[in-house]
Amino acid sequence: MKDLLKGNEFESHYDEMEELKGISVKDIFTGRLVTRKFFRKQMLFVFYLAVLGFFYIMNHHEVERMQKELHSLNEEVKELRFEAVTTSSELMSMSKPSEVLRRMKKMGVEMEELKEPPRILYVSK
Repeated sequence: MKDLLKGNEFESHYDEMEELKGISVKDIFTGRLVTRKFFRKQMLFVFYLAVLGFFYIMNHHEVERMQKELHSLNEEVKELRFEAVTTSSELMSMSKPSEVLRRMKKMGVEMEELKEPPRILYVSK
């Protein structure tokens, strides 16, 4: 509390701000920037930001990979759906009575088409 009343806390922040004002581009390229007192105090925070950035980039790449996989799976589902529709329509055409009769004649089995509808037989117990 005494430091606060004396103003020492504000003076130290003022000194740090004055130190930041003296930074030049040359200091950034030579590496003198990281040897300054203000930056040495903030290294843990900088490390935290670097780790956070690493996880952000890693997460972004994982999301892109999953989106590519999802797109390829959607394309595969679309192709399989077309194949299922095609197979279903071929099966429907093969099971028509006229097609069955034609195939049976081709195989040599003598069959003929019914002229009257089938009858239901009732049996008493």
